[in-house]
Amino acid sequence: MTADQYVPVTDLDDLVAEGRAVVSAGGQAVALFHHEGDVYAVDNRCPHMGFPLSEGTVEEGVLTCHWHHARFELEAGDTFDPWADDVQTFPVEIRDSHVYVDPDPEPDVPPATRWRNRLADGLQENLPLVMAKSVVGLDDHGDGFVTPLETAVNFGTRYRASGWGRGLTTLGCLATLHDHLGGRDRRRAMFHGVREVAANCAGEPPRFQGYSFDNRDVPKQRLKSWFRDNCEVRDGDGAERVLLTAVDALPPADVADLLFTAATDHLYMNSSHTLDFINTAFETLDHVGWTEHADAVLASVVPAITDASRAEERSSWRSPVDIAALCFDAADRLPELVAEGEGARWERPEGFVETLLAADPREIVEALTGAIRSGASSEQLADAVARAATRRVAYFATNNEFDDWNTVHHTLSYANAVHRATTRTDTTALYRACFDGAMSVYLDRFLNSPRAPVPEPGEGDDDRDPEAIREDLLACFDEHGAVNRAGRLVNDHFDAGGDPAALKRTLGRGLLREDAGFHAIQSLEAGVQRFEAIDDERGRRLALIAPARYMSAHFPTRRENEQTFSIATRLHRGEKLHEAT
Repeated sequence: MTADQYVPVTDLDDLVAEGRAVVSAGGQAVALFHHEGDVYAVDNRCPHMGFPLSEGTVEEGVLTCHWHHARFELEAGDTFDPWADDVQTFPVEIRDSHVYVDPDPEPDVPPATRWRNRLADGLQENLPLVMAKSVVGLDDHGDGFVTPLETAVNFGTRYRASGWGRGLTTLGCLATLHDHLGGRDRRRAMFHGVREVAANCAGEPPRFQGYSFDNRDVPKQRLKSWFRDNCEVRDGDGAERVLLTAVDALPPADVADLLFTAATDHLYMNSSHTLDFINTAFETLDHVGWTEHADAVLASVVPAITDASRAEERSSWRSPVDIAALCFDAADRLPELVAEGEGARWERPEGFVETLLAADPREIVEALTGAIRSGASSEQLADAVARAATRRVAYFATNNEFDDWNTVHHTLSYANAVHRATTRTDTTALYRACFDGAMSVYLDRFLNSPRAPVPEPGEGDDDRDPEAIREDLLACFDEHGAVNRAGRLVNDHFDAGGDPAALKRTLGRGLLREDAGFHAIQSLEAGVQRFEAIDDERGRRLALIAPARYMSAHFPTRRENEQTFSIATRLHRGEKLHEAT
């Protein structure tokens, strides 16, 4: 540090007489304190929420902010309270009875490192404002995606004994949406994701990960058999050891085969969440890296299989029609069906998706098995089921109970996850998931009685400015119950020739300004992924109409997340939140 870095800020005698002063150094407000014969300089803004520290109290070397009683060791600025950041201090020199301050001291650690460490603190203590400030700070230093994602994944897989859950799934969904969002909404997405991980882990005991077997030469089929056997008897420890061995010994596609096969040995496990969570875990690994994280991430999904409920145990899958038996019978026929279809090329017939919406489950299963016999791939069949599930949400009748929104949502989220899984492995087990998804579509049929009025292409207002339509859509989310209007506005946007990317950003904006729940986030992720997977005009419209209707039914909320994010953003910019009194 050189002498010319220091700037004169005040007369020492004046400071001694007053005990404290607020001065400007390098364009920022600095609080000076004369305490126990020494002079100390700190940033006048409390790092917690910006209250002027010059209004605080100094006793025995401790500076206390009067706003939330955050306490700081005066000389180095370290906080006593984890929910408050350390306050910036400035070196001081006394020359000729004048106080000089260095306004730009060298940081102890690089800012990105500091923010990463603070994010870990925020996760550990479940401190939303600390997490928000960390995400904003990391993004400002070019580390706003991978670092929050990786830090939260490491935390979430380690500190929740019951494994992969709502928090990590929310984080993974928002990581998938990240590239479809506008600028600041990407920061919001990462904040919302890490906050959900922290909340989901709060108060939970940690996980203690097992170990793989020393033998790396066990063939894939034997590992697969061992894993399924352990899952069948709900032996989580044994299943985890087998899975970790597979992660060490097999390529990712074979590990996916092992997991998705076990996840479809029973029907629609954990009311859709098991397969959905496994798919999101794989998609999260696409972002953070297989080599570094596959063992911890995939081991954390084992409880989603071993502890899951099984749909064949539910009365709705057994009576008045035993649709569980239909699924199991179709699964038993798979080897012969696939063999018959080998080499054939299947094109989805006109009206096939409507058949999947029929009221006769036998007709639905026959359509699916016939498609396999004719050469339909698991990817093609999963796409058709996901199209049908999308329509259940788009056509959801608002005269149903509010909670039934989640019934149709679960079916769509499951069907979309199955389709995504087919891009990762060609295991025939995913045909079984298509049967399960189609039967869930069947069970949801009464929720489309009558079907909601969803406009067709060409029926919208094509004379309006697409930007004005997007503004109206956001305004729609400010009203309770404007569900059908939200669907019409999305259709209008297509008819007016609006940019679908701008529409997705608007839906993301509407989502992330709210205290959006786990299902609302999944809803938009599924809509965007379905939009990307579909090449026909009506299907793409329905893919975005469905989440718009779901979101409109659940918004507005109190927007507590947005308040926290706004505070963090304004503090980072150096804005004043509070004036001195």
